[in-house]
Amino acid sequence: MLNKNVFDRREVNLIPDVSQALAWLEKHPDALQGIRRGLERETLRVTPEGQLAETGHPETLGSALTHQWITTDFAEALLEFITPVDGDIDHMLAVLRDIHRHVARKLGDERMWPLSMPCYIADGKNIELAQYGRSNIGRLKTLYREGLKNRYGALMQTISGVHYNFSLPLAFWQAKCGVKDSDSGKAAISAGYFRLIRNYYRFGWVIPYLFGASPAICASFLQGKPTTLPFEKTDCGMYYLPYATSLRLSDLGYTNKSQSNLGITFNDLETYVAGLKRAIKTPSEEYAKIGLMDGDKHLQINTNILQIENELYAPIRPKRVTRKGETPSDALMRGGIEYIEVRSLDINPFSATGVDEQQVRFLDLFMIWCVLADAPEMSSDELQCTRKNWNRVILEGRKPGLTLGIGCETAQHPLEKVGKDLFRDLLTVAHTLDGIAGNRQYQEVCEQLVECFDNPELTYSARILNSMIDKGIGGTGLALADQYRSQLREEPYEVLSEADFAKERDESWERQRAIEAADTESFEEFLAKQSQ
Repeated sequence: MLNKNVFDRREVNLIPDVSQALAWLEKHPDALQGIRRGLERETLRVTPEGQLAETGHPETLGSALTHQWITTDFAEALLEFITPVDGDIDHMLAVLRDIHRHVARKLGDERMWPLSMPCYIADGKNIELAQYGRSNIGRLKTLYREGLKNRYGALMQTISGVHYNFSLPLAFWQAKCGVKDSDSGKAAISAGYFRLIRNYYRFGWVIPYLFGASPAICASFLQGKPTTLPFEKTDCGMYYLPYATSLRLSDLGYTNKSQSNLGITFNDLETYVAGLKRAIKTPSEEYAKIGLMDGDKHLQINTNILQIENELYAPIRPKRVTRKGETPSDALMRGGIEYIEVRSLDINPFSATGVDEQQVRFLDLFMIWCVLADAPEMSSDELQCTRKNWNRVILEGRKPGLTLGIGCETAQHPLEKVGKDLFRDLLTVAHTLDGIAGNRQYQEVCEQLVECFDNPELTYSARILNSMIDKGIGGTGLALADQYRSQLREEPYEVLSEADFAKERDESWERQRAIEAADTESFEEFLAKQSQ
């Protein structure tokens, strides 16, 4: 039963005062009609015994280079599923599930690993990099991954997550900022999205608190490397922190300490892009030591801090769809920010597709709150400072009495208090969205999730850790992988059909062959142009 006191009025302002913006929203509910979303889900292919699959990307799925729904990420064994942009949550999740259903039918004995942190990996050196054919662009994609392996190690790259893409309708920006269209309003729209990003850095720790699901790692993940984290160990070779939420987001996982002093800020488009471009052009002494070649084998694209823009490991990214030959930052400068990519979701182990409706609805609410709330500009120092709260939540988010620093550590407040204050505002946003749809779906999400602040045992990390301590990571992961495999293989398709997948498979191979046939220069010439 919901504790009614959790939504009482706040005594001190732990979070920005959004009362005016929320009052505006209640008067302009139509401004939120037409939100667009997309999901990307990564998952490792594993053997029935829970080992990393050593087979290549299944040809029966199509070309990893050109398939619109099914590709690979870092490794041949790391699948990535992409939904088209969608305005309907149920439809988007049904498409994602159809992709899973199809792949489950095509994988033979292999399973999809249902956890963010990888299964047992004997030796990272044996992980095969993703292969994209013999075209220049395909070879470049593999070389980029070779660079990642040589810079950060292959194991880090086997970590899986879910990315959530979100954009507000033009009607929102027209009502809120008075813009006429997306071209003339690109500065105001981009400024709004940057406000969202700054608030995300300040308050996005709520995502690993609620949905972090990687409180433990397999001992093999460390490969004998020392760590200062006070891990507890189980007999089956599992390392865990009793109050951790998402080790995937810790320094052990998908972050990069060498990028921490790049000085990239999120105050306006020009300085963000300039910071990104500077990082791509700045040589790195550390990476120069790796070198560019070993005999006739390429080791990385270049020796700069970032090989390409996508190497910037950020928990959130401003995005615009690129045109042919365009870099992500050039696309942003051309048209401004089109959508936001949220990158801090662990795989949801309680869902066969790694993400569920409750999470999507929460992210909707949180994104809208982030764009409405005031967000003073942030220096790169303050940006670093927000990392402290994230790290606290990542490593000990469920610890009783945990406090968070507000305003760059000027004051400390209990996490549960800040969380409940935030949810009070989210409930107002939920009322507005439910009013459009004529139901209570968003409010119900608020009511369910706010209870996690009074009872941390309801969080994903607590629930999965209980299972892992009992069965180990391998036992927990395999049991879920087997369950979801059976489930998905038996379920009928909802939106897509076998014929749709067969058509896309064949056409994806045709597209790859066309790209390969169109190459007019050698790979060396092509590569030289990438670093100009």
